[in-house]
Amino acid sequence: MQWRVGLEAYEVNAAHGYYDEEHAAPQPFIFTVWATLTGNERIEALDDTLNYADIQVAVDEVMFNSEKPIRLMEEMAQQIVDLLAQHAGVASLIVRIEKPEAPLPHPGGLPVIEVVWHRE
Repeated sequence: MQWRVGLEAYEVNAAHGYYDEEHAAPQPFIFTVWATLTGNERIEALDDTLNYADIQVAVDEVMFNSEKPIRLMEEMAQQIVDLLAQHAGVASLIVRIEKPEAPLPHPGGLPVIEVVWHRE
């Protein structure tokens, strides 16, 4: 048996982005994070898992407490991985970030990045 814990479609409004004008006002970022846990035994205590609230706290920490605007979503995802990978019970992570109001040359499409991390 393999356990996965996730938080899907968590929307955060923050002033991050590559272009300086994106730092003037918050815009939405939508996070979906999945963690695969180590071990396959029965989980009967919160200390034996990754609480999905911990995922939300990690996203909030990155998005709201950075000293300066984060220019790339890849860096956002890496910072979230860095925080969640501190939990010994996490074997792998998938972090997906959508940026529905990203500046694009013309209307259409949903900008998104996704990273998959595995404990070595």
